[in-house]
Amino acid sequence: MIDFHCHLDLYPNHHAVRQECDRLGMYILSVTTTPSAWNGTSALAAGSPRIRTALGLHPQLADDRKGELALFDTLLPNARYVGEIGLDGAPEFRRSWKDQVAVFEHILAKCAKAGGRVMSIHSRRASGPVVDYLKKVPEAGTPVLHWFSGSFRDLDRVINLGCWFSVGPAMLASEKGRGLAARMPRERVLTESDGPFAQLNGAAVMPWQVENALQVLSQIWSVTPEDAQQQIDRNLRDLLAKDGNWATYSPPT
Repeated sequence: MIDFHCHLDLYPNHHAVRQECDRLGMYILSVTTTPSAWNGTSALAAGSPRIRTALGLHPQLADDRKGELALFDTLLPNARYVGEIGLDGAPEFRRSWKDQVAVFEHILAKCAKAGGRVMSIHSRRASGPVVDYLKKVPEAGTPVLHWFSGSFRDLDRVINLGCWFSVGPAMLASEKGRGLAARMPRERVLTESDGPFAQLNGAAVMPWQVENALQVLSQIWSVTPEDAQQQIDRNLRDLLAKDGNWATYSPPT
């Protein structure tokens, strides 16, 4: 199982969650919301061959944490993945839009200068602007749109841009989410939990509940759950092989 967007450090019992992920042989991309969380989150993954930590600065925290961009720049050479980054156009975050844009542009430019990164990107109510900024800096790397919830028009734009997608059980619980997933190129789809923020039945989604997403994807793709898992595994290998620096890591088979 693959969870390509998980806030592993934010589970109250994160050490127990990490141990269960190890027991299950899961591949986890553990995203961070601030550069100052990098060291602690990386330490949580220490010794686990299938957990990787992404360096991020969440758009919802851009106004409060933009002062951490210098730290982001310092840490970037040691980070193979970047996330969670992006833009959030929800009404409660409109006041910080200028800061969000400044942070996003800065990170994209630094990723481009560093040779590109795999980026886990937030685009809630901001899918159009996210595409616009990604188009300006194609050298930033490979965008993976996490829990994409934009319009079908914007979905077509990000598909044409070569973006990837990570989808989870909470996203696929809605009719719109399933419709968007059905339109995504299946060779560019990965599974995610977005736990502990994402919830199902009032409880935080756990990383191993990506199996629920696989069940839905198998229905959307008209294949068996086993075939859906094999497709996701192939996708991860293809994503990692896009850059020789990442190709030495072998995902689950």
